[in-house]
Amino acid sequence: MPIFEFHCRKCGRDFEELVAAGADRAPCPGCGSTRVAKKVSAFAVTGEARQSGGHACSGCSGGAKCSGCGHH
Repeated sequence: MPIFEFHCRKCGRDFEELVAAGADRAPCPGCGSTRVAKKVSAFAVTGEARQSGGHACSGCSGGAKCSGCGHH
């Protein structure tokens, strides 16, 4: 199940929720309203990972490119 970001139109809360395939909304965990809008999410890549063509390991010291640290 994918995670989606939502905005509640009733109380203004932003939240993330696991949503089953085919479902387009989830009730607000704050007020229970189903008057929610799915937010547009963007996949973020750190500058270091983008420049190296790989990925940056958050578990390695200094965010260095992963060298088999076992965090992935």
